[in-house]
Amino acid sequence: MASPKPTPCIFAEEFLQVARRVVRQRTAAVQTVQRFRLALLLHEQPTLGNAAAAEAVGFSSRQVQRWRRRWSAGDCSVSDREGRGRKAGFSPAGSSHREGHRL
Repeated sequence: MASPKPTPCIFAEEFLQVARRVVRQRTAAVQTVQRFRLALLLHEQPTLGNAAAAEAVGFSSRQVQRWRRRWSAGDCSVSDREGRGRKAGFSPAGSSHREGHRL
């Protein structure tokens, strides 16, 4: 069974310039570099399958699929969306009536 056709991504030239610059930096965050590398790869090879793209940048094919979908919808960013992941459970001392008096 053939895999579905990859979702095409069209990137603005400014986004691609930022991507090229960040990928060359020595102090950029690893996940940011991976995401920009994926964007550059998909720009250069738009028909590349999710599994091949994932292997090239160190992502899972599901991650590639999610980024492709997001970028094809017009959201050309590499930052995490608000509201994703577990929320912090820490509260400063004294903000909770049960926690403030312990010691």
